[in-house]
Amino acid sequence: LGRIVILGGWYGILAGILFDDPRFEIGAIASYDIDPAVGAVAETLNREWAGRFSAVTADMYALDYGALGADLVVNTSCEHIADLKGWLSLLPQGTRVLLQSNDYFSEPTHINCVPSLEAFVEQADLAALDYSGSLKMKKYTRFMLIGSV
Repeated sequence: LGRIVILGGWYGILAGILFDDPRFEIGAIASYDIDPAVGAVAETLNREWAGRFSAVTADMYALDYGALGADLVVNTSCEHIADLKGWLSLLPQGTRVLLQSNDYFSEPTHINCVPSLEAFVEQADLAALDYSGSLKMKKYTRFMLIGSV
């Protein structure tokens, strides 16, 4: 992949995992988060990939996705998005996405959980779905979709 955009990237841990995995050849990763306190930590944790990694403070609703040049947009926090379909409509048609959500309804900051993988597939309503799966955790089930809008 040439360029990955991670939304809600927090401290940049996912970027580090992806860069470090020999199965992937990645040109660059930009990690976006609305919290200005996490960027410096993310840059420090990913200093090994300086020049290929960037931490950006920005609101995912205000991004010009067409200008980002992303080969893949990753959002592992769909349970925090009130209107997932509305956010997905901001992405250019054909954009490849990796999305995650869960059924952890008891977490107060989770404003848009889904009860099942099937419900997540329906909610996202991707134009193409290449993968869907779930992973049972101790307190909840994590759902993942890979496809394009």
